[in-house]
Amino acid sequence: MAGLTAAALAAVGFLAFQASASAPDPSAKADKSPSASTSRSPKDKKDPAAVPAQSGTGERVVYSLEDDRVWLVEASGKARQTFKVTPGTVDPAPGTYAVTSRTARVPGTDGVPVENVVIFTLTDGVAIGFSAAVDGSTPKPDPSKKTGGIRQSREQAKAMWEFALRDKKVVVVP
Repeated sequence: MAGLTAAALAAVGFLAFQASASAPDPSAKADKSPSASTSRSPKDKKDPAAVPAQSGTGERVVYSLEDDRVWLVEASGKARQTFKVTPGTVDPAPGTYAVTSRTARVPGTDGVPVENVVIFTLTDGVAIGFSAAVDGSTPKPDPSKKTGGIRQSREQAKAMWEFALRDKKVVVVP
């Protein structure tokens, strides 16, 4: 019995050694050269016009929470337009949505008159969507208020309004 136990322990020890020998060295520097499967993520600042790979396919609006950037993506997968935005204080969860409503002009969740409003979800009772302040401002929102407006310039909001019709896919990436 002792011989079997010793043999089993030796086998487990050998397998553990093999596993640790083939594991990557945590102190080694990562290979920074791109592979064929590597594609742009929202964190890649080298080409902000490149559409995030994890955003799906087809015609869609892509919104990156981390980059505060929007892409209007054509059916071919190429960005028609991309621009920085100023988010509200309430973020939508990453995922795929659809435009649920559009309003030409209304008071924003912060009380500022907004135009070209494109809503795509409701989070914590707050409507989340893209818009432009009528006065053209894009100030940082008051953190003490729940606001869901993702502000753009008036020109960008007009492009969004023309592109993001009702039921248009909106993909939110981290």
